[in-house]
Amino acid sequence: MPLAIAVALVAGMWIGKSFFNNSARWNSRSKLDTILEIIDRSYVDDVDPDSLLEASFAGLLSHLDPHSVYIPASDLQNVNEELSGSFSGIGISFNLLNDSINVLEVISGGPSEKAGLLAGDKIVSINDTIVAGQKWSDVKVRSSLRGPKGSVVKLGIKRHTSKKILPFEVVRGDIPVTSIDAAYMIAPKTGYVKINKFGSNTYSEFLTSVVNLMADGAEKFVIDLRGNGGGFMEPAVLMANEFLPAGSPIVSMRGKTAPDDRPTFSDGSGSLLNTELVVLIDEVSASASEIFAGAIQDNDRGLVIGRRSFGKGLVQNQIELPDSSALRLTIARYYTPSGRCIQKTYAPGTDYDRDIINRYEHGEFYSADSIKLDKSLAFETMHGRTVYGGGGIMPDIFVPNDTAGITSYYLNVVNAGLIQKYTFDYTDRNRDRLEKSGGVAALLRMLPDDDTLLQDFVSYSQKAGVAPRWYYINISRDLLVNQLKAMIVRNVLGVEGYFKVFNELDPTVVSGVEALASGKAAFPVKEIK
Repeated sequence: MPLAIAVALVAGMWIGKSFFNNSARWNSRSKLDTILEIIDRSYVDDVDPDSLLEASFAGLLSHLDPHSVYIPASDLQNVNEELSGSFSGIGISFNLLNDSINVLEVISGGPSEKAGLLAGDKIVSINDTIVAGQKWSDVKVRSSLRGPKGSVVKLGIKRHTSKKILPFEVVRGDIPVTSIDAAYMIAPKTGYVKINKFGSNTYSEFLTSVVNLMADGAEKFVIDLRGNGGGFMEPAVLMANEFLPAGSPIVSMRGKTAPDDRPTFSDGSGSLLNTELVVLIDEVSASASEIFAGAIQDNDRGLVIGRRSFGKGLVQNQIELPDSSALRLTIARYYTPSGRCIQKTYAPGTDYDRDIINRYEHGEFYSADSIKLDKSLAFETMHGRTVYGGGGIMPDIFVPNDTAGITSYYLNVVNAGLIQKYTFDYTDRNRDRLEKSGGVAALLRMLPDDDTLLQDFVSYSQKAGVAPRWYYINISRDLLVNQLKAMIVRNVLGVEGYFKVFNELDPTVVSGVEALASGKAAFPVKEIK
């Protein structure tokens, strides 16, 4: 009897332990399998369990933080191409106007240039499929023009010098993904560099740009990161290293594992250690842009000018899965040299996606006083200036969103796309003459005087349904004329030409150039009064 009781007790304990472990294991992992099995067995319609799982992955990661995402295999190539050094395509930039695909720029040395395409051409068919007037999306056009290297895409081209549709066969090839939109001398001894992303080639492109500018006499630099949503961290660190003396902290990462928990310091090998520097940011500048701006600001190495940055202080690592899908998982937070984590809050109850809209509605774009700084998150730069954490980098010099010239007439023509349409039509009619200009200054001299250009645009807009209202037109005059000229220059000479014209009246750029001219950006930067 005692032996039987002992055996029963041991057996009961073993069964209980086994049940508890199985129950815990079922709750954590097997529950999903059970639910899918029940759906497959009992749901009224036929359902593919794999498609249900695919749909659930994004929701699963959304409960971690706003920047951990699941990337389906079908999207991974396009996502990677945005930051990789190149992709296979035909080598053009284009826009969509009036349901037409207009070629804005043909990349030098690319497949389209070799095939004979020209800026100003209109693509009316792709692989014998009519696209003109079919309301194709930008994404659909891009995916149709891209493809495997060596494959052929057939294009039907409408050119202003021919009444017939011209057939072209373009062999797709490697197209460089460039990060630098513009690099030119904006003022005596001052170079301007516009960086649109931090990709795999950004650092090398940046070095090439600054070396060329220094050869032209640049001793000071305006680095424009407005609209730059980030990308890879390494190019931002390498760029900061070019400006910082040896031993300066650049950024630190704090994660769960040792490789993701480390500080980074400059090595003193930079080629721009003695140059003065201004960094331009806005509410879209994020991630790697904030790493660079934060390193410059916290080391008092240069001035940060513009509006409060986005506030993304989370570091992602992309992990590819066996089926060619991927997880982009947050593995660490990064901190600026002063110790700031500038990640804005994503706590439950906050509307992360509406943060930028909320800033606009609260007036932050127009007044520095509308920005709510968390005084409990005050930090000091290397030379004692006060900076704040808690969501984005606050600039040293605030420049409000420019509303000068914004009238109801201006908004009507912009919303109707008439500035783009007019400038493209004007360029198309005059392309043979304008392409002989040889440069921005000469091209601007070939355009009508400001009053004539504005009157022609107003007449064009009236025919398109926007009635002239001269009281408002005169208020918007300088803004309209500047944008018309900038767009025409872009259509002929490319995107750098656009910035050369547009930046002349850009208040943030003007503020940066003036700060450099007055010596405010000299190291170490002092508190701005």
